[in-house]
Amino acid sequence: MGDSENVVNHHAAHPGFSGLTGTLYGLIFLLAGRRNARRANEIAGVGADDHVVDIGCGPGNAARLAARRGAQVTAIDPSPAMLRVARAVGRGPGIVWSEGSAETVSVPDGTATVVWSLATVHHWRDVTGGLCEVRRVLAPGGRMLVIERQSPPDATGFASHGWTARQAESFADQCRRAGLSDVTVQADDATWVVSGYRR
Repeated sequence: MGDSENVVNHHAAHPGFSGLTGTLYGLIFLLAGRRNARRANEIAGVGADDHVVDIGCGPGNAARLAARRGAQVTAIDPSPAMLRVARAVGRGPGIVWSEGSAETVSVPDGTATVVWSLATVHHWRDVTGGLCEVRRVLAPGGRMLVIERQSPPDATGFASHGWTARQAESFADQCRRAGLSDVTVQADDATWVVSGYRR
């Protein structure tokens, strides 16, 4: 396998989700993202004492569920179309919707207890920069959680929007280099779950 196999942001040059296309994808993700939203909240054990930062929040499934569990949530997405869908579905208390990216997280240092990115790291423009931001905003003891779908090495098209086993391990190595500790990779059903902590 070549070095390209380890590139975890292999869709970084994707044109993004803008305009009508972004709105349509937002509606699709609203339905398709429910499972990951529940899993992320359960794995992280989100509760009323948490400040959750959702990087690449899309239509906001996981953010709204975290807010319903009592958490304060900062939900970030680079797509105005996705954020329009998210706001239209629910502007409830406890959520701040913010346009931004993994590399520009509009949260003060050390204030997040949970940072997650669900099926979006493969779109990050700069994984190293994004992980520096994750570590910056996490409070000591705070948890990072990433969920990506499993993709076979020869996948193309929609099936390639995810990670191979080598890409999941490569991302975990990058997390360790960024200063996160206790980084683990687990295969869970059809997804990879990568988590780590800031000491």
